[in-house]
Amino acid sequence: MKQQVSKLMLAAAISLTVTLPASAETRVTFKSAKTTSSYYQMAVQFAEAIKKGTNGGVIVTVEESQGSVQNVKEAAKRTGNYVFTTPPVLVKLAQKGKAMFKNKTNPKYNDIRALFPIPSLTMHFVMRADAGVVKFADLEGKTVLIGKGSFGAREGAKYLKLFGLEGKVTLANVELNAAVAALKNKQIDGFVTAGSFPAPNVVEAAASTGVVVLSLSDEQIKKTKRTRLVIPAGTYQGVDSDIVTTSLPVVAHTTTAMDNDTAYTLTKTYWTQKSELGKSAAWWNGVSGKMLVNIYGKLHPGALKYYDEAKMSVPDALR
Repeated sequence: MKQQVSKLMLAAAISLTVTLPASAETRVTFKSAKTTSSYYQMAVQFAEAIKKGTNGGVIVTVEESQGSVQNVKEAAKRTGNYVFTTPPVLVKLAQKGKAMFKNKTNPKYNDIRALFPIPSLTMHFVMRADAGVVKFADLEGKTVLIGKGSFGAREGAKYLKLFGLEGKVTLANVELNAAVAALKNKQIDGFVTAGSFPAPNVVEAAASTGVVVLSLSDEQIKKTKRTRLVIPAGTYQGVDSDIVTTSLPVVAHTTTAMDNDTAYTLTKTYWTQKSELGKSAAWWNGVSGKMLVNIYGKLHPGALKYYDEAKMSVPDALR
């Protein structure tokens, strides 16, 4: 009888030893973007970096999303460790009940807290090198592909109107995924795309055709009401000068439902793994602590703890 009891106690002890690590594991849901987008790829890369950086202590599950608006709306419903990406302006609109959130306010939007910036949506006006276009005024009479339905398409159309080019540029009726082939075959003079730099389609176009990527003047940037961003010279083959353009900042957020320790661990691991992330995907190299100024609202206390420890400059409004 004593021998049976001893065996049972030993089995229980072994079982406890095996299950303890699993119970200590922290699980996080990361709501990202459509699986075909670069932001979904980023989410997967982030999940792998967090797992590696915490030795499996934090497991991030990536969920597909239909877009940033959906991500914000779900923040009012999700509990626990919910992380999502969105441009900060959408958090502002949600909290103020404006635009797509008009008559759809929810007090839980005020519980949204920021963690860290991720690569921005960056505007690229890409012209074939032999098209004779070096500034926006040169676009008159040219054929340009801006796509349809995307942020880049909307911004492209807006900029043409702002810069006095509406009706003076022929808009190609071709899907954006055909842009590089159309450029190479001289069916178009250029295309407009928005994505984190270096954008894969711009890299391909620069390598296969040779391109000029247009820069905006300070006056033009002011008209767009977007954030100024500089793509360093040499980012794209044959483009040997800095590209001054606009961007839409994107930030990873959570809510006050996340505990401070988890927010601290996610934020610290993200920044300490960022150089490794950049080795496998160059768009991470465009992210820096200076981009904290783009955040709207408040940082999560756990994230703020890391920034203070790392002596990163944090605007007072985010505290």
